[in-house]
Amino acid sequence: MMFNDIKLLLIQKFGESVIAGEETGGLQPALLINPDDIAEVCLELRNNSKTYFDFLSSLSGVHYNDDDNRYGVVYHLASIPYKTQLTLKVSKPHDRQSADLPEFKSVTSVYRTADWHEREAYDLLGIFFEGHPDLRRILLPDDWEGFPLRKDYQAAEFYKGIRID
Repeated sequence: MMFNDIKLLLIQKFGESVIAGEETGGLQPALLINPDDIAEVCLELRNNSKTYFDFLSSLSGVHYNDDDNRYGVVYHLASIPYKTQLTLKVSKPHDRQSADLPEFKSVTSVYRTADWHEREAYDLLGIFFEGHPDLRRILLPDDWEGFPLRKDYQAAEFYKGIRID
């Protein structure tokens, strides 16, 4: 299936509100998905015999740091039998003054590989994944303060008495 066929399939299944937009200017086009629908969309794309995106090859968190202080997640799906790839993106604004973390639905119930990818996005960007079975730091120490891949991150000068450059 081609990009527009997949878009049409999702609209027919979930309605027009499932697609928030599309990016077609890059090397690989991306569908912008309504964040509340991402798990159901991934499940449909995995289980539908016309698409069979059976592999989540990458999941990356993004801090856009734009006027809305948007956070997002990029999903790179692959269909091994059909030799096709698809990029899905979700994003939502986040209040800079809020102590709450930006939150998206976990896709670990659809793709087991999302487990460590989501933990990495949580660890480095502070993105909370609702429904994740074991969301905790994976790369940084448990007592690390902050999320170093955020655009507004201010590095500490010392960590446990050791100077950080």
